[in-house]
Amino acid sequence: MKKIMTVAMTLAIALVVTSFASVAEASERYTKQKVVYHINYDGGADDKKYRGAMRNIQNHINAVGADNMDIKVVLHGNGLGLLSQAKANEALRGQVLELKGQNVAVHVCNNTLNGRNISYENDLFDVFEEDIVPSGVAELSHLQQQGYTYIKP
Repeated sequence: MKKIMTVAMTLAIALVVTSFASVAEASERYTKQKVVYHINYDGGADDKKYRGAMRNIQNHINAVGADNMDIKVVLHGNGLGLLSQAKANEALRGQVLELKGQNVAVHVCNNTLNGRNISYENDLFDVFEEDIVPSGVAELSHLQQQGYTYIKP
């Protein structure tokens, strides 16, 4: 039993050291990043595509560090389904809140709201007036002109 405990402790210590080494390597490798994630597609069955996109963003934050990230998510067209589905999908809602808690900004296209008669207050999860941009595609271009790297997960 003592031998098993020693092996378990050694493995636990090795895991912690490896974890710290990975974080240290990432912080040495990556500097501050400005990124815009573009979502304009349907989430598919069980919101799998939306949840995958949220995981991609979280993985990016994990690799670079929240303090080194300036992330915007631009939603337009079918991409607004992410926040519509988050009202009913607890897992997706949790991912959205987790990212927002790490200062990820979500920008919602006003053209899509108007064109599809969507109420940001009633139909979408956790959207406020300041989250709305005049045009999703214009916002993507605007952010890229400001030096944001474009990613479409």
